[in-house]
Amino acid sequence: MKLLIVVAFAVGSVPAAAAFLPGSVPAAPVCPNTGLANVPVTFVTAKGRKAYTVERAASPTEQECGLMYRKKMPRHVGMIFPFDPPRPATFWMENTVLALDLVFVDPDNRVLSIAQGKPFSRDILDSRGVAAAVVELNLGEAKRIGLKPGDKVEVGTQP
Repeated sequence: MKLLIVVAFAVGSVPAAAAFLPGSVPAAPVCPNTGLANVPVTFVTAKGRKAYTVERAASPTEQECGLMYRKKMPRHVGMIFPFDPPRPATFWMENTVLALDLVFVDPDNRVLSIAQGKPFSRDILDSRGVAAAVVELNLGEAKRIGLKPGDKVEVGTQP
């Protein structure tokens, strides 16, 4: 399954079978995600409570697409990728224009780790443990709000 995903990304999100059929016309990419449900996420840091509105990428297709091809994102906006069941997670930035902070959240709703993603990079960003979710924010947001591993993450609650 992982190999199939890598192949799909390598050919621009075109299904692998369609990419190799003579005379086939590639389907338009399903990205960017549109119409996703918005949920509030609040980070509780030493600097206080910092609230964001994030889009929820719940299905495998929504998660595969994520924030690919988006060219801008307001400061207090992001995307969450919930995992059920929680698991070790890895991400890369293939086809992602934005530089991002990836906040890996553990099953106890605490920040597990924070990674910085470079646009269009194939570098693997690892959760460094079991993650229940990943929250993507604009690069530098985690530092700006003083977010650190162990900080509380409230999903679906108002500030």
